[in-house]
Amino acid sequence: MSLRELISIDSYGWIERFTNGSKALRYNQLIESCQPKEIITSVVVLYEVYKKIKRLKGEEHALLAVAALSQTTIVPIDQTISLEAADYSLEFGLHFSDALVYATARHWKAELYTSDGDLRALKAVSFV
Repeated sequence: MSLRELISIDSYGWIERFTNGSKALRYNQLIESCQPKEIITSVVVLYEVYKKIKRLKGEEHALLAVAALSQTTIVPIDQTISLEAADYSLEFGLHFSDALVYATARHWKAELYTSDGDLRALKAVSFV
């Protein structure tokens, strides 16, 4: 992966990685194929991963997951991304969190990797 290519991994992918799920190998290969700062991470993903890992494995594991995610480029939700997400939600019928994650990836021109069926058919989405 070149330095200019940016990717984004949605919550599903990170949760697979941190729980050693059935798709963990593919996500691990993808994540390890680039530099952490080449990965764009919406704060929504940070929230969802922390919550799910804490519920499944406890706070210590959840904090370790946050530490790993914090090495990537964390993107806050600003006015522009919020409005873009609202437009994507209206256009594609996306739920709030999916729309924000997708809008963040699109705003940064990053390919979004996911196993979430709601995002599967969208532009610049690679389904794992």
